[in-house]
Amino acid sequence: MADRKLTEGQRAYEAKRAAKAGVSLDKWLADKEKREKAEAAAAAKVARAQTEAAAPKKPGFLSRLLEKANKPI
Repeated sequence: MADRKLTEGQRAYEAKRAAKAGVSLDKWLADKEKREKAEAAAAAKVARAQTEAAAPKKPGFLSRLLEKANKPI
């Protein structure tokens, strides 16, 4: 958000929201950017956890040995 410019309408809207929250516009925009980054990081963490949980793990050495030992001859 800091690297992109706001239009006059967007700036006025954010100024109203900042005034309603009782903070300066600069602080409001910094807090908003921080919240957006935290939400994006949380979403990425959830997505990463879902992909890791979805990928089945290859059975380990001991598991393969036990499976072979339990098979009938």
